[in-house]
Amino acid sequence: MSTVYNAIGRGYATRRRPDPRIAAAIRLALGDARSVVNVGAGAGSYEPADRPVIAVEPSREMIVQRPPGAAPVLHALAEALPLRDAAVDAALAILTLHHWHDRAAGLAELLRVARRRVVIVNWDPAARHDFWLTREYIPALAELDARLFPTAAELEAALGPLRVVPLPVPHDCVDGFLGAYWRRPEAYLDAGVRGAMSTFGRLGPEPAQSVMEGLARLGDDLASGRWEARFGHLRALRELDLGYRLVIVERNLP
Repeated sequence: MSTVYNAIGRGYATRRRPDPRIAAAIRLALGDARSVVNVGAGAGSYEPADRPVIAVEPSREMIVQRPPGAAPVLHALAEALPLRDAAVDAALAILTLHHWHDRAAGLAELLRVARRRVVIVNWDPAARHDFWLTREYIPALAELDARLFPTAAELEAALGPLRVVPLPVPHDCVDGFLGAYWRRPEAYLDAGVRGAMSTFGRLGPEPAQSVMEGLARLGDDLASGRWEARFGHLRALRELDLGYRLVIVERNLP
């Protein structure tokens, strides 16, 4: 994980700000947890301010972008959390599992340190064809993410019984992850916007060529009105389900 974010991390926090509606859904999932470890914490988005939080982050580039007053941060990997067993009420992991080198080990660590619950924000690979950008213009992005993100079945096999809650993306989402601009297609033509999306940063030279070709077609379709003719109906929607999910595992240890 640290390699990707050391490369794209500069300025990341300016584009990846917590969206209040997503933050509210995460707080609801955390429930009555009185203490939280945020694993793969990045610059600190979505860390609740109303209870003690310990952040764990492997990238020094991301750590230096944490704002003043943010939760204390440990420079460590998800696969080896420097915490004792059942150290916190809840373990939180937000759009980070696809960066872990040993996902099974990291998931086991979430279970080990959490007394009450584990809360994960994930993207479901089953939704790979649901987004116009990756279906029509840049399929290499969905192909890569479908290999990197865990399925619900994989998570259940590792974590036990779980609850999966859809996390729709608001039309004016202020957190600039890949699906955030589904109703603002022009944003994907901005290199700064794309630079805050780790999937773009992971593509090698050959897929990157297909990205530029896809973006060129998107620009042409926006200029000609073809995008509007095909997808303009989306502009009437307030939110859209693009496969982002809240995964909640109840622990309730003594």
